[in-house]
Amino acid sequence: MRHLLPLALMLSTMLMPSAAEAGNLTVLSAVKKDKTINQANVVWQRNGESSQQAVTNSNGQVTLPANLADDSDTIMIIRKAGFSTLVTKCPCDNFIYALSPVMDNLDGLRVVLTWGANPSDLDAHLNFPNNHVFFSQQQQLDANLDVDDTTSYGPETITIEKKHEGKRYVYAVHDYTNGVNNTKNSKEMSFSDARVQVYVGQTLIRTYNVKPSAEGTSWVVFGIDENGAFHDINQYLSLNRDGVASHLNELIQASSFDNHSLITNAIKKEAKRINTRGEKIYHQGKLEDAMYVFQSAIDLYPSYGQAYSNLGLTYQKLNRTAEGLWANRKAIELAEGDRKDRVKASSYYNIARIYESKGLWQEALNNFRNAKALRSHKAYDKGIARMLEKL
Repeated sequence: MRHLLPLALMLSTMLMPSAAEAGNLTVLSAVKKDKTINQANVVWQRNGESSQQAVTNSNGQVTLPANLADDSDTIMIIRKAGFSTLVTKCPCDNFIYALSPVMDNLDGLRVVLTWGANPSDLDAHLNFPNNHVFFSQQQQLDANLDVDDTTSYGPETITIEKKHEGKRYVYAVHDYTNGVNNTKNSKEMSFSDARVQVYVGQTLIRTYNVKPSAEGTSWVVFGIDENGAFHDINQYLSLNRDGVASHLNELIQASSFDNHSLITNAIKKEAKRINTRGEKIYHQGKLEDAMYVFQSAIDLYPSYGQAYSNLGLTYQKLNRTAEGLWANRKAIELAEGDRKDRVKASSYYNIARIYESKGLWQEALNNFRNAKALRSHKAYDKGIARMLEKL
């Protein structure tokens, strides 16, 4: 069993102020387990309105002003001497916020993960050559897991004391609660309000927010290249813990962090799974639902010819003919591997049927013939015969 806490620590965790108390938020240290921060100054700002302020109490809590509009137009700023200033958009009620101590190392950085009540256990992972920082390996070469949280909210914090020149780093979040057994189709992490904040020196330089409604138990957030430049990745996959490690290793060995270089075997497998689910939904007659599923497979794997072919046929059934032409032409362009001729032939056939539905007999005939040149099928022969009669 993972993370058996000593009784004293369990009790202290139970007695901690809950972030779920209405009208409150809690401020913790990013690098010390359950360490509350008092006397932190909290400011809320909205355009055209006077700012409002409060100070955290001995429990690290502050009560939101009764008249505060707790929405995305409100900016919250948390300041405390010795810590990097945290700036974030609301809603702010019922959240824990973690302040990062100022870092002196020029080549260091800190990554802080926080989230809501569910799922209870999100894990931070950092991979770089021959090193993997996560809950089972908390200290690696000049990088360590400062805080491992398993009971909701966070923070879960990884600090790189010194980034090594010429090495690539990849950071990801894994939904341990739902992904320990590789749970499929989970969207729980996407509704967790998870956010990843990156600090350098005394400044919050990047904030990443989990994508709502994204399916997956793993969120690959960003990479850092050999020269120290950040690259947004934002991939969502359904992987267990070992799958996360394998996928991140492939990413750090890819030729670059450009999108076309990040299509690992795990990505292809996940896209195929989503595409297969779309086919099942399509055959149930749920065409619009199937359309969105095929689009999800393509978002994950933009060079997936079969998904484009399925999407093209679905567009056609939905009478979205221009979209159908585009998707089928893309499927032809991308087709590869053992199924290349089958995918191309099916797509040419779909295009032919679109032209036939519009009374464009010659264009339809050309595409029926293109399909037959790649693969024998009686549907192609019948299509050619019909067009020859029309012409």
